[in-house]
Amino acid sequence: MKKFLAVIALLTSLCSHAQFGTNVFGRDPIINLENFDKQRVHWGYFLGFNSYGFKFDYINPQEVDIIEKGTTGFNVGLVGNLRIFEYVDLRFEPGLYYTQRNLTFPGFDNAFDAERQVKSTYIHFPLLLKFSSKRTGNVRPYLVGGLSRTINLSSNYNILDDNMQGRFRMKRWTNNYELGFGIDLYFEYFKFSPSIRGVFGLDDELIRDNDPNSPYTGNIQGMTTRAVLINFTFH
Repeated sequence: MKKFLAVIALLTSLCSHAQFGTNVFGRDPIINLENFDKQRVHWGYFLGFNSYGFKFDYINPQEVDIIEKGTTGFNVGLVGNLRIFEYVDLRFEPGLYYTQRNLTFPGFDNAFDAERQVKSTYIHFPLLLKFSSKRTGNVRPYLVGGLSRTINLSSNYNILDDNMQGRFRMKRWTNNYELGFGIDLYFEYFKFSPSIRGVFGLDDELIRDNDPNSPYTGNIQGMTTRAVLINFTFH
């Protein structure tokens, strides 16, 4: 999380300093793209990073927890923006998300049996409401929230082998809710919007092993997604 916040702060600072000499973000700024947000519909694209994890609920909470280590993934996608009111927009942001989570299960004597690499390729379909503040010069903060549906192309949902054969299986489709914030920065030829958003899974995503007493999944009551998304959007 600290790395993600540092990236946003650095890029925002660089953009501000790069344009400060033309009085874009200082006092009495030159107003860029003055009528941009008055468009009924506009489009864009985003690039970014993600950190995906799981929230585990256990049948017997007294047992040792599963240890999870996340990695930094990559996002890319499109943005469609529909203006509803002056300060409210409806956004559709389909994207492709690559990520990996490394899980270590308790009760094993060797790392080969205990560890599972969960590599995921998601196609993510969020439908979001964007609530913007009043624009000040070339800066406009906003809040965003909504629902999303995700398909996991690497879920192994149709494979009969389970963790006993080294296959960690998840359901293919999941539903989520999302909350976040960002800032619109208006430049001469484009609008740049760094944002951070949390994703909270609503569905149990785990496919249990064939053995109900499996040391991998036997104690798991529920497993849902938790993720932090950092997107840099260009309109």
